[in-house]
Amino acid sequence: MILQGRLPKMTGIVLTLLLLNSCASYNYSSFSSQLRHSNCNQQNVYNYHASDLPIPLHQLKIDTILSSKISKKSLNIANAIGILDQLTQYTHAKNSVKTASVEHKLDMMSLRLDIFQKINNASLIVSAVSSELDCEEERTSQIANFLEGKQSDLESKLTISAIVIGASGAIATGGTISNERVSNTIGIGTGIAEASIGLFMLFNKRKIEFYHERNALRDVWFGSETSTNFPPFIWYYLNYADPNEADTKSVRKQIIEKWKNFGQIDEEDEELVLDKLYFGKGGRYKAEELNNRADMYDQVESHINLLKQELMALSLEIEKI
Repeated sequence: MILQGRLPKMTGIVLTLLLLNSCASYNYSSFSSQLRHSNCNQQNVYNYHASDLPIPLHQLKIDTILSSKISKKSLNIANAIGILDQLTQYTHAKNSVKTASVEHKLDMMSLRLDIFQKINNASLIVSAVSSELDCEEERTSQIANFLEGKQSDLESKLTISAIVIGASGAIATGGTISNERVSNTIGIGTGIAEASIGLFMLFNKRKIEFYHERNALRDVWFGSETSTNFPPFIWYYLNYADPNEADTKSVRKQIIEKWKNFGQIDEEDEELVLDKLYFGKGGRYKAEELNNRADMYDQVESHINLLKQELMALSLEIEKI
């Protein structure tokens, strides 16, 4: 009879303690700061107007001497970083270098140095933007790992509790108590307790307050004229698509399509999640949502890094002029 009274009470105490543990808030000052503030951006917010963006390549008249030596893809990158005019002058100078004066050759060398200096500067800007995206991705993943660790710890405790309760019930109903009615009551009670713990494990999805005032994903998703997260030439690169080529899509639209195709974004849940969570200023995230956000940042970062390959391809084509 003593065991009959204690078992449900012990079960209640265990579940209450675990519930309180699962609802514990994370308000440590340093940790709370990581959730609300990011130190990934070491630069000022980009402020520019649509007029500061390069004119789309298809709207420009490209000198045939240049288009015959530089691919369209590289021409677009040259346009993005603002060296088309200098590149045209350099190409003409190279064509007449054999009959050129010393002064002309010096001007050509000056053009060459200026062109490659701008390519190098563009590469540094790409690295800076990429490093911020990578930092934000790591920040998000770190919080997700923390949350998953807490969930795993609670699940371990719940599993142990279920084993203890199940063992106690088995002992109590296995002949220790001769009173059949009491034995059945204890059996039912431990069964309910184990089922409750099982349900608690099933719905053990913690959430955490995570904020991101500066949000590169928002700019990619909404595609406004300008961006506070990407400098002009990178924003131009992400958004450019030649309307004369029907099957061509901008890099930004390719990224969004991947988010949708791989189920990272559920458009049916747009009002609840997209505007208010991933593409807003933050809110209550589950671990899997944080991991998803980190993956989305990783995909944007990968496309930004590909710009370095295109800058290198441009450099190699210039070398061959």
